Amino acid sequence: MVEARITVNGKSTPISPAAPQTTVLDFLRDRGLTGTKEGCAEGECGACSVLVARPGVNKPTDWVAVNACLVPVASLDGQEIVTSEGLATAGEPGTAPALHPVQEEMAVRGGSQCGYCTPGFVCSMAAEYYRPDRCAHAATGTDADAADGHDAEHGPNGFDLHSLSGNLCRCTGYRPIRDAAFAVGAPTEDDPLAQRREQSAPEPAATEYTRDEGTFVRPGSLADAVRLLRERPDAVVVAGSTDWGVEVNIRSRRADYVVAVDRLPELRELRVESDHIEIGAAQTLTEIERRLDGEVPLLAELFPQFASRLIRNSATLGGNLGTGSPIGDSPPVLLALEASLVLADADGERVVPLADYFTGYRQSVRRPGELIRAVRIPLPLSPVTAFHKIAKRRFDDISSVAVAFALDIEDGVVRKARIGLGGVAATPIRALATEAALEGKPWVTETVEAAAQVLQAQGTPMSDHRASSEYRAAMLGQSLLKLHAQTREAVSS
Repeated sequence: MVEARITVNGKSTPISPAAPQTTVLDFLRDRGLTGTKEGCAEGECGACSVLVARPGVNKPTDWVAVNACLVPVASLDGQEIVTSEGLATAGEPGTAPALHPVQEEMAVRGGSQCGYCTPGFVCSMAAEYYRPDRCAHAATGTDADAADGHDAEHGPNGFDLHSLSGNLCRCTGYRPIRDAAFAVGAPTEDDPLAQRREQSAPEPAATEYTRDEGTFVRPGSLADAVRLLRERPDAVVVAGSTDWGVEVNIRSRRADYVVAVDRLPELRELRVESDHIEIGAAQTLTEIERRLDGEVPLLAELFPQFASRLIRNSATLGGNLGTGSPIGDSPPVLLALEASLVLADADGERVVPLADYFTGYRQSVRRPGELIRAVRIPLPLSPVTAFHKIAKRRFDDISSVAVAFALDIEDGVVRKARIGLGGVAATPIRALATEAALEGKPWVTETVEAAAQVLQAQGTPMSDHRASSEYRAAMLGQSLLKLHAQTREAVSS
């Protein structure tokens, strides 16, 4: 096998002797690149963020910010990353490097005090700085104080503050960081990282990296992956590693055999057919969001509320469904969309409605050796949709309750209702009784209030540190009343 290597700040570096479970964070720090910090070790603070060269949506390559604390370094075999140290441009011999424009703005606008979080902010900000469609908007102006062309979360330079939603600062305060973000202009023509976007991202390398602690494998194809899983049913399957990385860091879990499926071509397709949309299970949520570009409004409403941009840059639908968590945010939405899953193993494929997929707490009909290859969403889509996430924070939080609605309302009558629920049972569920209480009825206050009472009784919500069972039940009913209040005028007009 070819030696596993990773390109860091332009220099090819062997991954050996790192253990297979070693994170990119630890790998970098062991090599003196200490700008990358460990804060939470579970992808919530962003102190560890770095840039990875990935296949682009609008250009051959996108610079994507990811949580280095979650990603196994073995998964970046053959790949290319840039750390906060690599953003500055080397000067003449004997002179200090020239600061990157993002670093410069953070410095002059007071965006750093203790500095612990600053390298992570800088990397996340740099990813947004190099986003191609942001750069197109940046030409209209860079005055951070301008009143036109932006709101509280979007600058006149096209900068989306949600790109920093996964970065936590405990002492500086966010205003100067926002000012720095809203002040950056467009990359210059001679910017090497901007030029790098015009070349193809590195191809994923077929990897088999073994040390005493275990083996990390990246198969070259789906056929290879399902063959390996048949031979090694005990293997841990990872995609973005946003869940497994937490298990490794916080719970010290280890695996003898890890199979990475995040770059398998067969799991990275997105096709729009006449009667359905098929989304590859290993596409990241950010890739899906940008490629669909609002074509599925319910998914478009989900994405900004799903963790942070840093997490969405790695997390996949296949991973979110594969964990079987009852509080995952995507299952309620996909249940409301009547999605099905394409499951693949060494014997072939089968299609399972998502409503039949979950069988118990973190359990499903998926057999040993079987992978989620794709998610299928039938067309046409219901025109009235909404996703309500009830959590302690507006963004980047775990749901107490999640409710997704997809309704067909014609002439003021509910012809079809699909409602997906999360956080109220051992599995994500469809609110079948509530759907029946709505269908065939007029979309009026009396109908909705009666159905809201039914919805409050759906599931078996529990009490925990996030919410009581009574609160969860009450929020179910309130979510339907909220939907009615938001849509009744549009539906009746």
